[in-house]
Amino acid sequence: MTENSTLGTDWALSWIRECARTVGENRSELVRLDREIGDGDHGENLDRGFTAVLQKLDASEPATPADVFKLVATTLISTVGGAAGPLFGTAFLKGSAAISGVDELDADALVAFLAAARDGVVARGKAEVGDKTMIDAWTPAVEAARSEQESGGDAHAVLSAAADAAEEGAASTEPLVARKGRASYLGERAVGHRDPGAQSSALLFRAAAETAGS
Repeated sequence: MTENSTLGTDWALSWIRECARTVGENRSELVRLDREIGDGDHGENLDRGFTAVLQKLDASEPATPADVFKLVATTLISTVGGAAGPLFGTAFLKGSAAISGVDELDADALVAFLAAARDGVVARGKAEVGDKTMIDAWTPAVEAARSEQESGGDAHAVLSAAADAAEEGAASTEPLVARKGRASYLGERAVGHRDPGAQSSALLFRAAAETAGS
């Protein structure tokens, strides 16, 4: 499938399952990144959270993409420790509210979902671009998605643009001095290290794009 004008519940489920797979596959790398500038538990926490998400999905029958994402949100918030659970959970919760009742997500709906998710993380974590957090991946992703949507891109194109921008955003955190979270205690010593939350966010964006194009 090379073009997707809309994405439904099947895609939402595929995306989340791919999120779980890629988080598990990259768990050790995320642990390493977090050990360098944080508590070292980011990979373990996210892996545990998405494993719990899969169990909940297997036991439920969500009718809409919003139902899928709301289940993801509540599960991550209740099972993931540290900052990751509340932040990623809030992203999925606010994003799901923005597309409530929508059966098929077109480019406009995806941008609404991503923007609401990002805004939820900003409100929860009080971070902005340049603080060396997951927002350094999320904000470029939202901006790229909106630009692609305004240019007439379909759902897959929107997600691909978001994924590319998120990966660039994650890489951009390496030279930054952290201004939020535990990494902020390190001052200049955080320079040269990639933010684990930005990196895991980029992984989730790439999973969204890949499942939309398959």
